[in-house]
Amino acid sequence: MTFASGSEIPVLVAGRCTLRPLLPSDAPAIARHANDAAVVHNLFDGFPHPYTLAHAEAWCGPQHREPQWGHSFAIDVDGEAIGCLGITPQTGSLACNAMLGYWIGRAHWGRGIVVDGVRVATSWAWAELPALTRLFAPIFARNVASQRVVQKAGYVREALLPRSMIKDGVAIDVVQFASYRQERA
Repeated sequence: MTFASGSEIPVLVAGRCTLRPLLPSDAPAIARHANDAAVVHNLFDGFPHPYTLAHAEAWCGPQHREPQWGHSFAIDVDGEAIGCLGITPQTGSLACNAMLGYWIGRAHWGRGIVVDGVRVATSWAWAELPALTRLFAPIFARNVASQRVVQKAGYVREALLPRSMIKDGVAIDVVQFASYRQERA
């Protein structure tokens, strides 16, 4: 893995993907991959469906780089943005935590791409975000494949949170995974 600097959102090179800043030119690919009911099925309710080119243009534009969006990366494979990965630092008494989230287009599922992305993003977070002690990933209990992603990336299961999140008007179970900053000796 390689970390390349030069922008607020760096370029992080991993085995099967590159994490990089989102660009306005990514909007058509993001819209194409995100406008899939199977992708949206396991994303938080705030993710629009149908996902239009206008949604993607807004997401890929400069306004999404505001601090409240955290650190949002395009997941790039062979020069195409096939999804996104974000690290969102929390605030107040939870400021030592950041939430990890990600998605990729269905055509790229099951190839280990996101495992590589999560590994390199986690390493970057520990190196570049010194206030963090914990990265956490809340994942719908029904999304077994995504749970495997974070486990392969070294995250540990913290808890099952029954009926803790609303999806399509229904309270569903969430499994929480986390990675912890290693103490320096």
